[in-house]
Amino acid sequence: MTTTRLPRKATALLAGLVLAALTGCGAADKGPAEALSTKGPAVPAKAVPAAPPGLAGMPPLLDPNDVYAADRPNRLSPVVKDFPSRVYVPNTNSNTVSVIDPVTYKVIDTIPVGVQPQHVVPSWDMKTLWVNNNRGHTLTPINPATGEAGKPVEVHDPYNLYFTPNGKYAVVMASMDKELVFRDPHTMDRVKTVPVTCFGVNHADFSADGRYFIVSCEFSGELLKVDTEKMEVIGQQKLPFEGAMPQDVKVSPDGKTFYVADMMAHGMWVLSGDTFDTPKLLPTGKGCHGLYVSRDSKEMYVSNRGEGSVSVYDFTQNKLTKKWELPQGGSPDMGGVSADGKVLWLSGRYNSEVYAIDTTTGKQIAKVAVGSGPHGLAVYPQPGRYSLGHTGIFR
Repeated sequence: MTTTRLPRKATALLAGLVLAALTGCGAADKGPAEALSTKGPAVPAKAVPAAPPGLAGMPPLLDPNDVYAADRPNRLSPVVKDFPSRVYVPNTNSNTVSVIDPVTYKVIDTIPVGVQPQHVVPSWDMKTLWVNNNRGHTLTPINPATGEAGKPVEVHDPYNLYFTPNGKYAVVMASMDKELVFRDPHTMDRVKTVPVTCFGVNHADFSADGRYFIVSCEFSGELLKVDTEKMEVIGQQKLPFEGAMPQDVKVSPDGKTFYVADMMAHGMWVLSGDTFDTPKLLPTGKGCHGLYVSRDSKEMYVSNRGEGSVSVYDFTQNKLTKKWELPQGGSPDMGGVSADGKVLWLSGRYNSEVYAIDTTTGKQIAKVAVGSGPHGLAVYPQPGRYSLGHTGIFR
């Protein structure tokens, strides 16, 4: 066998290249001292997958800077585009739902339901309207295509109803039972019961990524923060106001701020949902109650039930810019915005009437007589891809 000898200079050069290569490999990790130590070869760090951008299964936001981007005027989903435009008004004391034609401003139907209906809630898939019969312990389904009521479903203490952003669960606000009850969104079978220590869970809204939601507790003046996927309470705080009674909850278009109406503090609590810090109070009017975002995501309409007015909050300016007074007063409570964004509909809780308000001028367009104790009315259909519940929170 013939052995080829490299020149002495070439041998030295090759050795240097090998050493440099070894040194370079170590430098790319944690340095040659550790990589070439007597403890053995370095073990590559296990790759950690990046956290998903939102709740698993949640449809991605159309605009990461605006959770309401899908709610533009008349942007109706194919699921609801052929539904007749109606206003469904649950009459808490009459145990009925008044159905209003928004073109004629007249009641065209009255649907008997269970005992003490509180809210009319669009389902996540937007195919059904659920009437929350709080003391009757049932949910009455209404087909929005025909306006016909179906067979009631037994659900205990359904004061209010929400849906997780991925459509996986319905969440019943069982106010008197002191529970958040996660249920199948179609059959309403119970999946998990979450007992709470506050009193009067009633309203909520979800973070932009859907990973948590903030809940108001009316009778103990508290707020809860709930992990959506784990179905667990992960935060709780007492509002810094003696006798606080928090009501509606709404997240800002950019998803950074939560607003909580308070009927005894007469204003909105403002806080970061992520940090769940101590909120600050923004006075709006006596009996601050319902919160509704405009179709262009620029403003929020705030009903002041105790003084018969609506305050208008500008998100960009971070301040109240207008106040609309109802001409004969009244008790504006819960409601929603028309599909074209031109009319704000609100129930008159203690006046057996419903108000239609022009969102451009703030003038009352109509006042419609309904049953006794009108509460969480739903304007339907509305723009959006899916419903988070209440009287219509769409994303």
